[in-house]
Amino acid sequence: MENILRKLDLTSLRLFVAVCQENSIARAAEREFIAPSAVSRRIADMESLIGLPLITRHTRGVTATPAGQTVLRHARQIIGDVEAMGADLSRFYEGVKGHVRVVANLSAIVQFLPEDVAAFQRLFPDVDIDLEEQHSPDVLKLVRERAADFGICNQIAGADGLEQLPYRRDRLAVMLPSGHPKAAARQLSLQDIAGETFVGLRENSALTQLLAARAADMGRTLSVKIRVASLDALCRMTHAGLGIAVMPQQVAELYLQALDVVVRPLSDDWARRQLCIVFPSHAQLSATAGSLVKFLAQQG
Repeated sequence: MENILRKLDLTSLRLFVAVCQENSIARAAEREFIAPSAVSRRIADMESLIGLPLITRHTRGVTATPAGQTVLRHARQIIGDVEAMGADLSRFYEGVKGHVRVVANLSAIVQFLPEDVAAFQRLFPDVDIDLEEQHSPDVLKLVRERAADFGICNQIAGADGLEQLPYRRDRLAVMLPSGHPKAAARQLSLQDIAGETFVGLRENSALTQLLAARAADMGRTLSVKIRVASLDALCRMTHAGLGIAVMPQQVAELYLQALDVVVRPLSDDWARRQLCIVFPSHAQLSATAGSLVKFLAQQG
């Protein structure tokens, strides 16, 4: 039996099924676009391999022997399983089934990705998405190392050699305790708040680096009293009166009902930021990852 498993091939099984269905080698050969002699040779090889006759030839055609009926039953099941496997695999090539690894920065995850990923999964429920939060510089690093299929981050330096597609735009705002002297302003610039005490994200975040660079352009250094890892912690530190914070406006506004704070837009031009989808190349994206990239790029 081990010899059968090694040597019996799908083409022979398919031809044998055709012969049994047509009760004729000639008609099976015509149906399968192959010479009758080739069909006969395939069946003779199967009989030699199995050691039993599989068909009986007579004037009206052929019929399967009892051993042939057993082979026919299993052959149909094997061919059906292979066809089902092919149908399932075709869904991977079409991008409707599979697994995608995505790394994204905090701004994208908090502001936009929950709703966008949910909308994608309603269309493609068989796609599994592994989403990991990273700071923008680390997003670029992981994409370059192929540790993720693609990433989403702010448009920052260091993306040379990677493909980029626009994803979403956001705007930075200032969160202040409601009793802060500048809380009455309708909007604020970095120049207006540069002398304040800040709470901020960790130094490797794109937002922290952006604020430091813009302050340096003015010849200033921001006074950051506390650094935290999440936007939620940033908001709570501001609520506690430990300093003011700069963060995406859409995130800040989520906390207005829960915390004693106010949110004022940053008026500086650079406070309007572009989020991008980054990946090595279209050719290196799987069909599934490509489907998600295309979907997300259409949401902006």
